[in-house]
Amino acid sequence: MEKADILTILRSKSSVFSFKEILIGSGEKKSQLLRRRLNYYVKQGELYPIRRGLYARDKNYDRFELATKIFTPSYISFETILVEAGVIFQYYGSIFVATYQTKEIECDDQVYSFRKLKDTILLNNAGVENRGHYYAATKERAFLDILYLNNDYYFDNLGSLDLSKIRALLPLYNNKRMVKAVDMYFKETRA
Repeated sequence: MEKADILTILRSKSSVFSFKEILIGSGEKKSQLLRRRLNYYVKQGELYPIRRGLYARDKNYDRFELATKIFTPSYISFETILVEAGVIFQYYGSIFVATYQTKEIECDDQVYSFRKLKDTILLNNAGVENRGHYYAATKERAFLDILYLNNDYYFDNLGSLDLSKIRALLPLYNNKRMVKAVDMYFKETRA
């Protein structure tokens, strides 16, 4: 890999790069040689090391993009989306991500909270939208993701959710408790 190769990768629209992406993009056959070159670019200030195997052009990278590259497959969901949509008002400093394992990681003074979903749910892209360099749940999918993992949860404003979209996504979870919970939450908002 020559200097031009790494600069081409850095000029892409992504702000976060995994070692694997750089390896494939550079065409380098020897991973150890690539690691040494990446260390050189880090020392020269051309790459910013976020955590093992993840790099950015500089410290101004997209935190959501990083969140979905730490574990793949994954998508932004839960409280992160619902706060953004105004469904819950409580601020959370963490970024919440749906993935295949439950774990909390702190990286660059940002907490990433990963929550496990069954593969049949995680790998189904219904209600998950592409936001450029990462995937994020719609507010209806995030609402259902929270209901799936929590028996009792307080939502501040369900008025912005589309009940027909929620009902269309419910079969994905194959969970009778959730059907009852949706009925209960929306009965309360209509009353």
